[in-house]
Amino acid sequence: MKDPETQASLASYQPDFFFSFYFRFMLPPEVLTLPRQGALNLHGSLLPRYRGRAPANWVLVNGETETGISLHYMVAKPDAGELVDQEAVPIDFEETPRSLYAKLEKAAVLVLDRSLPLLLAGTAPHYPLDLSQGSYFGGRKPQDGQLDWAWSARKNFFLVRGVTHPYPGAFTFLNGKKLFVWWGKPLDQDPHAPPGTVLAVTPEGFQVAAAEGVFLVTRCQLENESEQAAQIFCTLHGVVPGMQLGSA
Repeated sequence: MKDPETQASLASYQPDFFFSFYFRFMLPPEVLTLPRQGALNLHGSLLPRYRGRAPANWVLVNGETETGISLHYMVAKPDAGELVDQEAVPIDFEETPRSLYAKLEKAAVLVLDRSLPLLLAGTAPHYPLDLSQGSYFGGRKPQDGQLDWAWSARKNFFLVRGVTHPYPGAFTFLNGKKLFVWWGKPLDQDPHAPPGTVLAVTPEGFQVAAAEGVFLVTRCQLENESEQAAQIFCTLHGVVPGMQLGSA
């Protein structure tokens, strides 16, 4: 986009608007000034909260109960331009990235249906964002998915739900091998054991002690193997109470 020939080509179209819908790259300021009526971005959070990358994952990892879609003008700073409209969506406790994206898509349709006629008429609102009341998060990497049994079972669950399919997945280690935890749930039980200790194997899966509460693993996958129901995994790999999960 910084190539003068590319910019000249874009300018030749004499655009009224530019729209960025989940485009992964920042448009330079000289490109943002080309459209006569502004360049707008559709962002997957309730701005100014969760500016930056991977907002749908971050809200799940952080245990939020609400997020949404925001349509805003683009400026040099990411997700900082004036707001046109936004639509909130609730986050269910067992929300996954896929189910949350489905909600955000529907919210995006509502926002665009309301905003496009106003933008074309030149009457769309411009609400300044107070960035001091917001938050910014960077991109996530596969290594950010490591579970920490010194956390609460609830916090570990939020990480699992935030990075499960189609993302790289949350993981721990069993006998030095990476063990992906694709699903589970926190249990309100006293662990009575050091964090990371396998407490029990049940028809639902296997229970792991956390610093607070117990985490029930229901679907998992040892590296270089296929994903399985946790109870079957325990039978195949000899997982029994007293075994320890943790770092490599």
